Amino acid sequence: MPTTSSTSTAALVAALQERTARALPAEHVVHLGGWWLRHSPGCAWWSAAVLAHEELAAEPLAERVGRAERFHAGYGGTARFQISPASPGQLDALLAGRGYRRESPMSLRTAPLDGARVGAVGAHLPVSVRDHADPTWFDTWFAVHGAGLDREAERRVLDRLDRPCGYASVALDGEVVSVGRVVLDDGWAGIFGMATRRHARGRGAARLVLGALAGWAGRRGAHQLYLQVDEDNTAAHGLYTRAGFTELAAYHYRTAP
Repeated sequence: MPTTSSTSTAALVAALQERTARALPAEHVVHLGGWWLRHSPGCAWWSAAVLAHEELAAEPLAERVGRAERFHAGYGGTARFQISPASPGQLDALLAGRGYRRESPMSLRTAPLDGARVGAVGAHLPVSVRDHADPTWFDTWFAVHGAGLDREAERRVLDRLDRPCGYASVALDGEVVSVGRVVLDDGWAGIFGMATRRHARGRGAARLVLGALAGWAGRRGAHQLYLQVDEDNTAAHGLYTRAGFTELAAYHYRTAP
């Protein structure tokens, strides 16, 4: 029997992961109760992973999984599921039994905005925050994270956003070298798109971007920050821990064979 604490954590995880889905809007979305089936051609694969956020009563779990698989097959794609404390309890084992690979362990982290310790290092670098992604912002992000992705498809993700968004840029010797974005959604501010060009790392630029995004969100009424980070990204873990982020939950993905 789940405890009240685990139930409330699962509910918050579901709410934040659904905010993430709205901040990275897929091209095609079908809602099956608390499940989100998503397809986003040309974009990072995690933006099309199935969100399974509801224990099922009327429909057996295997049947719901089959519906998700047929959704992806209809687009010629492979089904992937995000597995977190918000997922049905037997989903991970069921997918493993169907041959799904476990991959990409992640950490979902939060910080109270008024307690975030960001921005001091690198304060000598010029930083700006705009309400849209200008070409230099997007070029910098794509240079760091765009390998294997469709440039125009990723640009359309930003065009589909329907929530307030701030885009921070830090310049070094006149070149934009570090960027990030924040998306507001019902009191929460999600941090996305953190990217620093390799030759500019170690100068505090990413911390300055994070601070600028937090400040922008706070001035617009946000009270909490959240983000996702790869478990093996030690540099990012250090940045976010120093900034006051703590882990709410670990999660991972399952990918069909």
